[in-house]
Amino acid sequence: MKKILITGGDGQLGRSIKQRIKEKPLVNYNFTFTDIQELDVLDELFVKTYFFSNKFDYVINCAAYTAVDKAESDIEMAEKLNADAVKFLAKASASQKATFIHISTDYVFSGEESVPRKEDDPVAPLGVYGKTKLNGEVLAQYYNSKTYIIRTAWLYSPFGNNFVKTMLTLFKEREEINVINDQIGSPTNALDLADALLTIIQNDIGAYGIYNFSNEGECSWYQFSEEIKKISKSKIKINPIPTSDYPTPAKRPQYSLLDKTKIKTTFGISISEWKDSLKEMLNR
Repeated sequence: MKKILITGGDGQLGRSIKQRIKEKPLVNYNFTFTDIQELDVLDELFVKTYFFSNKFDYVINCAAYTAVDKAESDIEMAEKLNADAVKFLAKASASQKATFIHISTDYVFSGEESVPRKEDDPVAPLGVYGKTKLNGEVLAQYYNSKTYIIRTAWLYSPFGNNFVKTMLTLFKEREEINVINDQIGSPTNALDLADALLTIIQNDIGAYGIYNFSNEGECSWYQFSEEIKKISKSKIKINPIPTSDYPTPAKRPQYSLLDKTKIKTTFGISISEWKDSLKEMLNR
């Protein structure tokens, strides 16, 4: 029986993993979901004590500080959750010879080049969120040699706060909205990412390192919102605007496409087109 620990269990990815296991239970796998109430990942002594009392084969770290704009002024907490907590978990999992799977982000890249980013491309985060997530990647691999880093982008799900749910709310409240049309990426259904993580665990060949995962295809935030509008049959008017018309505390990557060749070939993972995956989620 393989024992799997999921941190950040109340977040959208943690809840997506829980949903997938509920739909299709895995034989000979035992999952423990924790959030801050059960496992305070910011407290190193607490983490050590928890691991002393519990033995795991895999630790999937879904806990993160994801408020990109707030991070610009809340640097200390972003660093604690995105870097220090990762170090504590990596050390604790390594002490049990457990495999550590850590979720990271496209924000480690600057987004200035218009070709899909590969795992070994130069990193150059633009803001606090990206810098702290990059620090977490480095610490994870330093403290646990059996580490998989999974970089993803534009994550949404039926759970928690995300772009899709925000749009659906705005569609009901307003007659017209503005959405940015010059940032390009690929929306990622957290349920698909959950499937990929479960596939890695079941087909683990020890090919540790960094991997990219997002849904296939590309679009702007404006095109993403238009597709949500189409599927939900909303009548709202959506206006495309440039990033310059919507200033935010944190600078966003203009181009967030990730090259997924490595994860597809290493683990035999097939990835859905973003429009298909969006439609499937909204029809749920």
